[in-house]
Amino acid sequence: MSSAHGGAMDARSGYCATTKSFRSLRPPLPLPPADVPLTFPAFALSLLPYPLPAHPALLDAATGESVSYPAFLSQVRALAAALRSRALPVGRGDVAFVLAPTRLDVPVLYFALLAVGVAVSPANPALTAGEVSRLVSLSGASVAFAVSSTAAKLPAGLPTVLLDSPHFRSLLNNDQGENESAPLDAGAVRQSATATIQYSSGTSGRVKAVALSHRSFIAMGAGLHAQHVKSRKGVERNLMSAPMFHSMGFSSVLNGLAQGLTMVVITAAAARAGLRGMLEAAERWEVTEIMAAPPLLLGITKDRCRLKSLVRVVCGGAPLPTSVAEQFRRRFPHVDLRTGYGSTEAGVVSVMVDRDECSHVGSAGRIFHGIEAKIIDIVTGEHLSIGQKGELCLRSPFIMTGYVGDDEATAAAFDSESWLKTGDLCYIDQDGFLFVVDRLKELIKYKAYQVAPVELELILQSLPEIVDAAVMPEFADILTKRRERYPWRSW
Repeated sequence: MSSAHGGAMDARSGYCATTKSFRSLRPPLPLPPADVPLTFPAFALSLLPYPLPAHPALLDAATGESVSYPAFLSQVRALAAALRSRALPVGRGDVAFVLAPTRLDVPVLYFALLAVGVAVSPANPALTAGEVSRLVSLSGASVAFAVSSTAAKLPAGLPTVLLDSPHFRSLLNNDQGENESAPLDAGAVRQSATATIQYSSGTSGRVKAVALSHRSFIAMGAGLHAQHVKSRKGVERNLMSAPMFHSMGFSSVLNGLAQGLTMVVITAAAARAGLRGMLEAAERWEVTEIMAAPPLLLGITKDRCRLKSLVRVVCGGAPLPTSVAEQFRRRFPHVDLRTGYGSTEAGVVSVMVDRDECSHVGSAGRIFHGIEAKIIDIVTGEHLSIGQKGELCLRSPFIMTGYVGDDEATAAAFDSESWLKTGDLCYIDQDGFLFVVDRLKELIKYKAYQVAPVELELILQSLPEIVDAAVMPEFADILTKRRERYPWRSW
């Protein structure tokens, strides 16, 4: 089998000996030409069936309030029309800072802003005023969208629109001449334009503003649509466990709506009920998919919930301990447990798709559509092959365009050939499955050895007496020094 970039590619692993890189084993992405002006909302609309789905687009897990697909798109068009008419103080090329809890009108806001070429910059409403001020400055936002309870945290003088005000609500119900067949964008926004600015600590711990383009979300939407067509049947309801300001929640709601799913939203009222409230909502609304981090998956496993309608759980955010995966499979043998890996900077990197792939315990899945990967020796910089551990580097349409206002950090994030350096220690096996070992910055250096904290955590978690464990480099370093100083003591 030959790769698109020349050279023989191993059909089993995706490794190309000529380029010393790995390529996705999944089908190529059917993307629109990169030079055609197109926004993500317009692309998302092209993926939806016509007539529009009869089931809800958004459903409040706490109250049962729902928004149909026709109503959702009507509100998006109305708000986009208001933005174009300058009824709100923002326009194409601007950055809008969003400081609001998860609400049913937040996805409407996201879609409308993106449709007119405004970059969306969502932030955690629990941040302090000082933290908010820093992020506003970092993103270069010229306007903010907030609610009454969060507006006071915004810098003085920043124009602010309240989502819970009568004025904003009126804009959602005023079509201003727009109709169902009108395009969501005016064809003036290039795919390379910034769609969103999100926040990440990257590999240095300092908060940075990550710029992602419309092209990035279009590519993610195309890849998830291909996966959706292959694996999903009938009407599906996805429980949104991640808040909409988070990169995972942001991407999930945009792409879930593009796939025509019902997004069951954990609003503030439902979030206050904790895990039990979330699982009660999952049972009440017969959700078919939940996206969960490992601690949440462990909570689901230990709870008495039945979740009869659940078809799959997609787990990401951190390595999943084998013991937790095995417990979950015993508890819910009818549910596909899919693991995935991604980041704010890189977007979706890998994911398990079908039941056969889900049997590869410990893996983060196969590399996603349209991605090239290479594994680099962290000492020599040498390209590594199948089964060898090193830093994962990526090239794909999903990857960020850079860190806003930080050329130095952007340059450090990429190598000379525009590969994104993830900062993750990984390897890819003979079947093309990606295994994430640990973060490079968290590696414990003991004499000549490099020890991954997650490996120590997995050993501890395998002991029946231990419920959960966390290993920190600082503590391990202290323990090592004490062992060397007092070798006769039992530690």
